Amino acid sequence: MTQWDGFTACPDRGRATRRREGRRSVANAEHSVRGSATTAVRTGAARTVLWLVVAALALRQMAVVLRQPPGEGLTDLETWTGENGVLHVAGSLYDTDRFTGTPFAGLVLKPLTRSAEQSLGVAWTFGSLLLVAALGVIAARALPAPVTRRTALLAAPVAISLLMLSLPVRNALHLGQVSILPVLLVLIGCFAVRGERASGVLIGVAAALQPTVLLFAALLWLTGRRRAALTGGAAFAACTALAWAAMPHDSWTYWVHHVAGAGLGDQADSLANQSLHGALLRLGLQGPLEIALFLVLAAAVCFVGLRRATRYARDGQLLLAVAVTGCVAVAVSPTAWQHQLLWVLLAVVGRVGRRASDRMVWPAVVVLVITLPGKMLLPNIGALLPVRDNVLLLTALGAACAAPFLPRTSPYWQQPIPTHHAAPAPARWSRVPLLPFWRRVLSRPNLLLELLLIRVVYSVYAHVRLAATAGRATAEEHGRQIHSLEQWLHIDIEHWANHAVVGIGPLRNFFDYYYSTFHFIVPLAILGVLYARRPADYRWVRSSIGFTTLLALVGFWLYPLAPPRLMPGLGFIDTVHGVQDFAKPDYGTLTSMTNQYAAMPSLHFGWSLWCGVVIVMLAPKAWMKALGLLHPLVTVSAIIATGNHWVLDAVGGAVVVALGFGLTHALAGPRGLREAEVKAVDEGEIRRPGGRPAPERAVKVAGKP
Repeated sequence: MTQWDGFTACPDRGRATRRREGRRSVANAEHSVRGSATTAVRTGAARTVLWLVVAALALRQMAVVLRQPPGEGLTDLETWTGENGVLHVAGSLYDTDRFTGTPFAGLVLKPLTRSAEQSLGVAWTFGSLLLVAALGVIAARALPAPVTRRTALLAAPVAISLLMLSLPVRNALHLGQVSILPVLLVLIGCFAVRGERASGVLIGVAAALQPTVLLFAALLWLTGRRRAALTGGAAFAACTALAWAAMPHDSWTYWVHHVAGAGLGDQADSLANQSLHGALLRLGLQGPLEIALFLVLAAAVCFVGLRRATRYARDGQLLLAVAVTGCVAVAVSPTAWQHQLLWVLLAVVGRVGRRASDRMVWPAVVVLVITLPGKMLLPNIGALLPVRDNVLLLTALGAACAAPFLPRTSPYWQQPIPTHHAAPAPARWSRVPLLPFWRRVLSRPNLLLELLLIRVVYSVYAHVRLAATAGRATAEEHGRQIHSLEQWLHIDIEHWANHAVVGIGPLRNFFDYYYSTFHFIVPLAILGVLYARRPADYRWVRSSIGFTTLLALVGFWLYPLAPPRLMPGLGFIDTVHGVQDFAKPDYGTLTSMTNQYAAMPSLHFGWSLWCGVVIVMLAPKAWMKALGLLHPLVTVSAIIATGNHWVLDAVGGAVVVALGFGLTHALAGPRGLREAEVKAVDEGEIRRPGGRPAPERAVKVAGKP
């Protein structure tokens, strides 16, 4: 026996142990190689799919622009270079407000007036898409290091896709604007060329096309690249002087009379102007007071924003510094139209949040704001209108002055506080295995992101539901089919219930109020309580109602159905909406609010049944469970008594609810959690980088206090 590392061991046994460890290390190496190969294959497949998405989006954008009727597509380009465009007309470019570019932009666009209209439209759109692709590639390569190989491979197609989906790019393509070019010139000057002189020249030319881009010369100066800053200023002055020499009257009108184009284009207080000046005008401020306040706020935003941009540039996050400076330019410009707001999307590269579960909140907010109109992000509530009307400006201000972007020296930059997940559920039946597609998250989701996603999903639901109609004749034919089937099944109680309730005033008023009010209130109340008290259960039931709604949309689209109240000749009374004029196919203004033929399945009953099932599963007391069951019972009585649904519509609602719960169970596993999984997130066990305990709250076991 010999002594080895503090243990008494036999030499032969030690040799055998070393041989086993050697075989194990070889096996681990082979497994690692196979894993790396599998990861590479998956990354390659994902990259191929993403580039196919880019190609599809590009073709779609070209088709949308070029298939517009004459006068509806490339309107700004036609206004400038068309047969009667301002670049053809003798006199000043600014005799009308149709041309809003700088004199240098007019000088550059002059040669295009000799091109044929159709060929110019095709070339312009294709060239703009090439600029977008170049912009996405440069932005992807400019991501702050360190970047994983997978991120480096997938970043370019993801960036190009987001750019093509963004409102600024779509607006620029539709109008035929040149606003993509200044952004691209700045990125080329900052990331793609060598030498301070070339960088400064590109930024100066970009500023000659969009004057507020001159703020990038200040960024260059503050980051120590003073030769590039001086070159940029000189290039801007040279381009402006060239345009002044060629078009002195136009230059005087633009720079002096209109104060760098501030009075050109649409009204400055229109919603399209997402600048501080436009927001102040929309708030009712005018005259010297508004101008003074705008100048003070603009100076403050420039000071704070450029200071932050300088700090991020010195930290190695130059792309974020460029995005912050661009957001400053958006805010302080007298007019910042939608096609000029591409800088806001670049701010998506900033990292906000110490926890991994919060890391996607800022990118999601930026992408939602830059790709969807404000009316889809916020409801039509008076108190929220100032936010909804200025959501792009507020996002730009947040990126420039407020968002707490992490420095690369932060311990959370590469290693945020991890998100703890439940273990995948084992298969319950060998023939019907569970398919946990995503891992159950145990912690509470970010409230801002959750509210935004719920709002966006509901807006999409409303739009699809409104569009899912095949016409009155088809819906009425389906109504007759449902009515005949119910007669054959002897469950056609709608007419009897409708007329019985109409004869009892208080009961009629109760059902009308219940039908109109509790459809949204009860599900939202349940989601709110679960979010606050039972986060793990909240995620599970939120997914189930999402699947339920998605399946219902498929039903609305495939089987448009007229409800009893809209079936002529059957004698139903519409107790909620009043008497309908069956001679008008649109039934008045009601159709502009909702699709009246989206009756199968009934989401009124489906959502109420979902509420009842959730309350029965989670409520701790028997009387609460009984009260929860009353909601679907009262709802099904209301939808039938008011003539808004057939009995089979409620059956369809129950089917999609069952499928929604089933899909959630199959993809995310069962609702219940194991004790061991809960202990993994007990307070004090989760550690921050450096060993400090993270402020995570304990998660309660599903079904237990």
